[in-house]
Amino acid sequence: MPAMTDYHSFSRINRYLNGKPVLDASMVPYEAQLVFNAGVVKFNGEYVMLFRDDYGYIDGPSRFMGGNKFKGTCLGFARSNDGYAWKCDAEPFWSAEKLSDNEIFRIYDPRLTVIEDRLYLCFAADTYHGLRGGIAEISKNLNSVTIISLSLPDNRNMVLFPEKINDKYYRLERPMPVYSHDGKDCFDIWISNSPDLRYWGESSLLLGLESIRYANDKLGPAAPPVKTDKGWLTLFHAVHKDTLRGKNGWEEKWQKCYMAGIMLLDLQNPQKIIGFSKEPLIVPETHWEVDEGFRTNVIFPGGMILEDNDEVKIYYGASDTVECLATAQLEDLISLCTC
Repeated sequence: MPAMTDYHSFSRINRYLNGKPVLDASMVPYEAQLVFNAGVVKFNGEYVMLFRDDYGYIDGPSRFMGGNKFKGTCLGFARSNDGYAWKCDAEPFWSAEKLSDNEIFRIYDPRLTVIEDRLYLCFAADTYHGLRGGIAEISKNLNSVTIISLSLPDNRNMVLFPEKINDKYYRLERPMPVYSHDGKDCFDIWISNSPDLRYWGESSLLLGLESIRYANDKLGPAAPPVKTDKGWLTLFHAVHKDTLRGKNGWEEKWQKCYMAGIMLLDLQNPQKIIGFSKEPLIVPETHWEVDEGFRTNVIFPGGMILEDNDEVKIYYGASDTVECLATAQLEDLISLCTC
């Protein structure tokens, strides 16, 4: 299938193994078919990945031609000593079936952040009355989850900053105000703060769709921010829709292309943008991103790790099907946000 954009990835982005996935369904020791959109952090002396697993696909006339016909979705842990080679836990970690709240029927798209040696999870929750964004704490032994906060509908793609700023917690998020846009996608990145991770407010627009020339459909947070000397470095997803496009993937019309961008926020005032990439950071280009998958032409970064040697590892879902890894140097990424 053809690439859906004329943009190209930043020249100093290096795809690990030429874009071959670091995690796919064949590596999961339980039922799995789509393994993607993972959160990744360093925790308890190892790299920890919490991935989304859509499983139990009901076959259509050909692979992925039946649409969203899956038995369920769960979250699973994988672990690594170096951030490159991964091994999955023997059992799934968490799913809506483990909740006492019968209103929630699916949990997905995890994002991980470590704050003061505690591991926090942001997630999307499908309910019978709208899509909610959740925040939970995961126990140190990675065995249990305690939900702290659930948003009103419709809000998602939440990510937490890894420390308090001026004695407040901060998060980025993507509300979905469909009524104000005649039912069409036109979503932006917002920022809110909280005294306790439970009650959130003082919300304000951070980055509007109109500011990014390679997006015309929606923007949203991607991987949680990392702290640098120059500011908070954070990824975002940028979506371009071309209504002239026809069939692509299993859907009758898949007209969207997801790309990754990056921006730098002020350390003391994260509502202030220092700068953002004027061109995309990562664009669908490889076989796993363009030719093969459930939804092709999708790049969705969910984890970013800054190493001691200033290498930045960026983990991203490709075509809603597999998890991949790209690396770059910190100074190169910051240069995109300050030029």
